[in-house]
Amino acid sequence: MSLSLSLRTAVCVGALFPAAMLQAAPDAEVEALKQELQELKQRYVQQQQALSVLEQRVRQVEEQPAPPPPKRLVKSPADLKKGQTVAAASANAPGSAASGSGASYGQALKDDAAPAQSVSDLYNEASGFFGNGKFSVETGITYTRYDTRQLFLNGFLALDSILLGTVNLDRIKADTWTMDLTARYNLDNRWQFDINAPIVYRESTYQSGGGNNGAAAVTAEQTVTKDPALGDVNFGVAYKFLDESESWPDAVFSLRVKAPTGKDPYGIKFVKAPATEGNLTYPTDLPTGNGVWSITPGISLVKTFDPAVLFGTLAYTHNFEKSFSDISAQEGEVVPGKVQLGDSFQIGAGVAFALNEKMSMSFSVSDLVQRKSRLQQSGQAWQNVVGSDANSGFFNIGMTIAASPNLTVVPMLSLGMTPDAPNFSFSVKFPYYF
Repeated sequence: MSLSLSLRTAVCVGALFPAAMLQAAPDAEVEALKQELQELKQRYVQQQQALSVLEQRVRQVEEQPAPPPPKRLVKSPADLKKGQTVAAASANAPGSAASGSGASYGQALKDDAAPAQSVSDLYNEASGFFGNGKFSVETGITYTRYDTRQLFLNGFLALDSILLGTVNLDRIKADTWTMDLTARYNLDNRWQFDINAPIVYRESTYQSGGGNNGAAAVTAEQTVTKDPALGDVNFGVAYKFLDESESWPDAVFSLRVKAPTGKDPYGIKFVKAPATEGNLTYPTDLPTGNGVWSITPGISLVKTFDPAVLFGTLAYTHNFEKSFSDISAQEGEVVPGKVQLGDSFQIGAGVAFALNEKMSMSFSVSDLVQRKSRLQQSGQAWQNVVGSDANSGFFNIGMTIAASPNLTVVPMLSLGMTPDAPNFSFSVKFPYYF
């Protein structure tokens, strides 16, 4: 609790209780006032912890990838002959749209025709299984906007009507730019191996507006930036264990491991902004990763219902426990301990259409549920981090554009549907096949 707040509280108490009355007050009343003062100090500490949790939630939802977009409308790329490209197969297949026969996508599947390139691109994005070539590289740019407000009431009621303390409205505006570099290797259109390295730039603005009882409002703002730095590198393997038929969908199982190569958020100190009388605290640095190892198994399903394609994804992420030399956010305090980030699961479903041979579009919804995280200071018991659980819902609009037989452009817009989700996220990916 700041000195200024203590002085204001003392002035208010002095105004309400004259010196003669205070001197005559029994010890019980003095102890009651001391207890209220102690509670006020605890609430100030809770405010700092709440701001720290809010920053952690911003980072968590920013890092969660949007679910895959569309899927395919014809024969799976995995059914092509080894070494045959989608573009060549589509041009030569007698039942394909490129042959001019006018066959529908469902009919093309029955006739064992090769897919149009837009359909193949659709399948790649929906299933996460890129079967157009043996090697592929992908560059992606993602912008995420997060804007949230939180109200804090610090103080206690005197005479059941007068608030002695402060009222603060805190706001965080976070902008994150991420460049993803991904390399993939496809083995016999059945196995896929990939590695992804994100480069992250962050800028967060912290605002606080509030006032003391009987005093003018105090507003403050502080911006913190993080220069482009490496995020958490992740590795993945996928296995296509079921090919689509008239009765069964395509099915791909994936397993992804994320390493803590980015800047972790633990031990980053929150300091008071100058000339704000303690109304605003902000972090001295911004993280680019979670700081712990994690593993994510998942499954993707795709089924053609001419002329549409339905797809769904399900994944579960387990975060491993890790020790850190400092887990405290308090300035001037070093507290070693352990961190157990809450596990999360993600589910998504959508529908996609191939508009023509070069373009397809998809619409989907997804939801990510994050459990509470836990902290353990050295020598103490585990404690839940209040407010660290989250439910992030998204509505996604995606498109695939075949720029050339080897290059695809994939724009995606994700709109947050719950308070825990970012306001919106927009990305553009450029997968290139060799």
